[in-house]
Amino acid sequence: MGADSTTATGTATESGTDRLSRMLASRDWLMADGATGTTLFNMGLSAGEAPELWNTAEPDKIRALYRGAVEAGSDLFLTNSFGGNAARLKLHDAQGRVGELNRAAAELGREVADAAGREIVVAGSMGPTGEIMEPMGALTFEAAVEMFHEQAEGLKEGGVDVLWVETISDANEYRAAAEAARLAAMPWVGTMSFDTAGRTMMGVTSADLAALVEKLPNPPLAFGANCGVGAADLLRTVLGFLAAGSERPLVAKGNAGIPKYVHGHIHYDGTPELMAEYAVLARDCGARIIGGCCGTLPEHLSAMRAALEERPAAPSRPTLEEIAEKLGGFSSASDGTGEGEGAGAAPRRRRRRSR
Repeated sequence: MGADSTTATGTATESGTDRLSRMLASRDWLMADGATGTTLFNMGLSAGEAPELWNTAEPDKIRALYRGAVEAGSDLFLTNSFGGNAARLKLHDAQGRVGELNRAAAELGREVADAAGREIVVAGSMGPTGEIMEPMGALTFEAAVEMFHEQAEGLKEGGVDVLWVETISDANEYRAAAEAARLAAMPWVGTMSFDTAGRTMMGVTSADLAALVEKLPNPPLAFGANCGVGAADLLRTVLGFLAAGSERPLVAKGNAGIPKYVHGHIHYDGTPELMAEYAVLARDCGARIIGGCCGTLPEHLSAMRAALEERPAAPSRPTLEEIAEKLGGFSSASDGTGEGEGAGAAPRRRRRRSR
């Protein structure tokens, strides 16, 4: 196999460099995808149904999910495997299908990416276990590593380019996912969800995460924030990573506005125009990988791509006041680190994610 060949898993290599690293080295920014859960619900997924089961039961719909992101301009999309670990799948009596369902998610993604006509990163989504780790809960570090590793091997076998750990709240669970990526010998990206006054549900701040990644034996290629409360809060967290001195590529994957309950369904109020503003602000804040989370549909992604391509970079990073003016007020007075007190804060409701 030559130095510019493609491995059996579909990960392009040039002198051993993974596809995502090469793309980051040659481009100022990459656009990620949008909402998996919201899109699948629009396709007919029922509340309480495991999206991962569709990888084998409804493969055409999963292909359509992936193609929607690619056709809207995404350079990177996540596989339909967010809840594909044994703990989450046990809720659907599918804990014995971890390898099968993750492999199928990745294989469908590889198929769509390879047919795109341009270079696309297939990122293997790995969400939290849904269990609380010791000492507050019963999940041990070793058990968490085992669950993440099992999932990672399925995604690797199916052909993902990179593992994508997302929506994590616990620092130890983040460490466990990192160890699983090491055991699987895969590059990885890791994001947390900062949804409680600038902190994760388990109290991690932007500064804490920036420090954590530097202490890992196998740090991620990129790290950042996804989901959370709203786009403004997420960008304040991105600025927090930079304030902590991080020089690693940063990820911003914010929700399309704020969730509202309308006619029996959750609806996100962010328009394509608002998400276009968010994407440009994310780039100007320093994010290198920019996408959406809950509520972000292909029409949002298309507007984001157009804005990123057409609008020049700002000469300086936006202030908190500018972010609040364009995206709406923040949900809390600070980002959890004590910075940004009073900058555009406005009360907002919180809702946990179903990306």
